[in-house]
Amino acid sequence: MQTKTIEGVTFDSSPITDLDVYFFKEGSHFKLYERLGSHVMTVNGVKGTHFAIWAPNARSVAVVGDFNKWDTSAHPLKVRDDWSGIWEGFIPGVDKGAIYKYYVVSRYHGYRAYKGDPFAFHWETPPKTGSIVWDLDYSWNDREWMEERHRHNSLKSPVSIYEVHLGSWRRVPEEGNRFLNYRELAPRLSEYVKEMGFTHVELLPVMEHPFYGSWGYQTLGYFAPTSRYGTPQDFMYLIDHLHQNGIGVILDWVPSHFPSDEYGLAYFDGTHLFEHADMKKGYHPDWNSYIFNYGRNEVKAFLISSALFWLDRFHIDGLRVDAVASMLYLDYSRKDGEWIPNEYGGRENVEAINFIKKLNEAIYGGFPDVQTFAEESTAWPMVSKPAHVGGLGFGMKWNMGWMHDTLKYFSRDPFYRKYHHNELTFSIWYAFTENFVLPLSHDEVVHGKGSLIGKMPGDEWQRFANLRLLYGYMFGHPGKKLLFMGGEFGQVREWGHEESLEWHVLQYDYHAGLKKWVSDLNRLYKTEEALHGLDFSNEGFEWIDFHDSEESIISFIRKGSASKDTILVVCNLTPAYREGYRIGVPEGGFWKEVLNSDGAEYGGSGKGNAGGVDAEPTPYHKRPFSVNLIMPPLATVIFKKSGKPGL
Repeated sequence: MQTKTIEGVTFDSSPITDLDVYFFKEGSHFKLYERLGSHVMTVNGVKGTHFAIWAPNARSVAVVGDFNKWDTSAHPLKVRDDWSGIWEGFIPGVDKGAIYKYYVVSRYHGYRAYKGDPFAFHWETPPKTGSIVWDLDYSWNDREWMEERHRHNSLKSPVSIYEVHLGSWRRVPEEGNRFLNYRELAPRLSEYVKEMGFTHVELLPVMEHPFYGSWGYQTLGYFAPTSRYGTPQDFMYLIDHLHQNGIGVILDWVPSHFPSDEYGLAYFDGTHLFEHADMKKGYHPDWNSYIFNYGRNEVKAFLISSALFWLDRFHIDGLRVDAVASMLYLDYSRKDGEWIPNEYGGRENVEAINFIKKLNEAIYGGFPDVQTFAEESTAWPMVSKPAHVGGLGFGMKWNMGWMHDTLKYFSRDPFYRKYHHNELTFSIWYAFTENFVLPLSHDEVVHGKGSLIGKMPGDEWQRFANLRLLYGYMFGHPGKKLLFMGGEFGQVREWGHEESLEWHVLQYDYHAGLKKWVSDLNRLYKTEEALHGLDFSNEGFEWIDFHDSEESIISFIRKGSASKDTILVVCNLTPAYREGYRIGVPEGGFWKEVLNSDGAEYGGSGKGNAGGVDAEPTPYHKRPFSVNLIMPPLATVIFKKSGKPGL
């Protein structure tokens, strides 16, 4: 870049090099946050801020802010060159904390607008819409976690995720029902997640968003944590604190759509820069939002830079990509005539598919010890298989089929469950086709769906027994686990983002017992390699009996690779108490009852097998040994093969 003089300061080196521009235009520059946006620096002894923005169809761009009284003529930017579309400039005296926007005048249609900075690290708290000059300086204290996180994030490790919406997990009613900020959340959330035994938290989108009621899914600040709860450094403190307590952090990330607010990405330079011009490809009918143009190289670089930004600068351990199905299909939520086929005449979004593969390759190439998770609700093949073998490249995929069938089954009156036994057993037929996470997420407790405890049939005792049974089945079933906040203690009402969870219900025994049950399940899940080591291989699972629909009982074995330990899971899905229920087992010896959801400490009736049972040399279920069990009502009972009683 040639020598320039701006505001009387001469500088002959821009943060943006010709090589940066080349890779940006090629769609392979994945650290754009180091070049574009606002960056405080010192040039020839003068401190100020360098601003750079991509607006190739602008006639002029100026920086306006509190430092120049929002004067559109005070600080014009200059075009960097003839082909990059980048406008840049250095403004002396502008420092961290300055509020600004870009005043963009288009070449077309007389369009002009005040735009927030797509690369801003910090924004004003909504409903204000200004970007803020900021830095990302922070002294991290999570070295031990970062050095070991490959072990915590491995596909063979226990992954039990606590899904959290930060603004409604806890509030302060004494102070106008205000949010907890990031620093207040740090010790409280860390302590609670440790107490409950979850391995990771997943945060609903924290990227800056204008409408709080979108829960963050209408993102505009792709490089900024929402200022509703504090500064970027405050958010770093929360992540740092969780890491120091051995807890991984997954962020919900939304590359599938963005809102139409004028100060945001939409129609950025008077043209459809980030989105498709044809609304048959560029508009989401479900969310009244715009769809990114995944075929434009600069847009791909923008989005992949955002993904890597959170992993790089915020030490994030994983990204859950929202609404992947809406990206994959051109006809998603559209009727005939409302969508445009691809170049081959099909419904697949080839540009989005290529983007997703490139995204995952970039993430795992730069951060091989993290994971990506796809919320993909169709039967698209090989979602969690590497791109180089034809997959989409995600590390794991949410098992939406398991979630749907399981909740449908458990909502039924137990008397009729025998007629729907396949709803519970069918998932094993495809359980190992992907690296699945079993999600009971926020989506299942909103929009009139009620709470999880509210979905359960029967009187109060039966509802809680059913939910304990469901969780026991879930933790025994192959796949990593995810539970939305409040589900662990039986939140009664449907989740509301403007309210705190119903923590007061923990004064009641059933709720406290359910919470203890989830905690004990997490601990067993983490300590028993048989329950997590082969989650994605059929070698780790073996049916004992899935045919007993008449009694509505299922039984199966979980096996590990690193040990010979064997776990037996038996689920009684009706309120009937059964004695002398015989199960075939692969080995003789003592089978210790390690968990029983009917335990009195969990709110159950206290029935069980007195600590365990001895296997008899009586062949059953095509196995050489068998055990005679007491099956409590509506209960999951888990046994571990042990040498002798008490071990």
